[in-house]
Amino acid sequence: MKKLSIIFALFLFTAILMGCENNDEVATPETTNNALYDLQGTIDSFPLEDLSEEEEEGLMIMREEEKLARDVYIYFYDKYGLRIFNNISQSEETHTTAIKTLIEKYGLTDPVVDDTPGVFQNEDLAALYTQLTAAGDASLLEALIVGATIEDLDIKDLMEFDDDVDNQDIHFVYDNLTRGSRNHMRAYYSQVLNNGGTYEPQYISQELFDSIINSSHEGGGNGHGGHGHGGHGHGGHGHG
Repeated sequence: MKKLSIIFALFLFTAILMGCENNDEVATPETTNNALYDLQGTIDSFPLEDLSEEEEEGLMIMREEEKLARDVYIYFYDKYGLRIFNNISQSEETHTTAIKTLIEKYGLTDPVVDDTPGVFQNEDLAALYTQLTAAGDASLLEALIVGATIEDLDIKDLMEFDDDVDNQDIHFVYDNLTRGSRNHMRAYYSQVLNNGGTYEPQYISQELFDSIINSSHEGGGNGHGGHGHGGHGHGGHGHG
């Protein structure tokens, strides 16, 4: 019975992390609260394992990087009122909360001291927030291109950090967040094309980008299947 409960919790959590990613769906406070249901319990269902320096570094950066995505999309939704920004910002709220839950599980200090949009401890991410919102101020098309750029960066960093992960809970979260970011990329790229624009990948490889945009929206999976990620784009974790 306990094993079945854990399997159900993993299925639920996967659905949570994949939620609010269709720009045709309406995100509400109620659906967001439902999406955060049992987040703690699902992550706690995995064993507490030793944490490497690389794993800790990844959690610190991804906590604020997912917040960056949320904050930029909130900014663009306030400016343009396009539903995709609201829905994906709700999804990013779930993503950054998932990382926070891991941080708390491992007794780390949360880098998000002030959750105000646009406020970051990481200076590179603070500067990137300013750059990206300024770029998106030019037009709706530019804002959609910024959305694709953020997901591009997100996919690269999640994949690279996951290469250094041994802990089951961190791998599970990163795997599902990466799948979510691929869905976000598909949604933004579609909107870019609909608004007369185009997008070329800046962080992941062209081969990986093509495979993402030419494949269908991904549903949930249990995230336990190995660490194969296909072609990586640019090396390093620069955010400038």
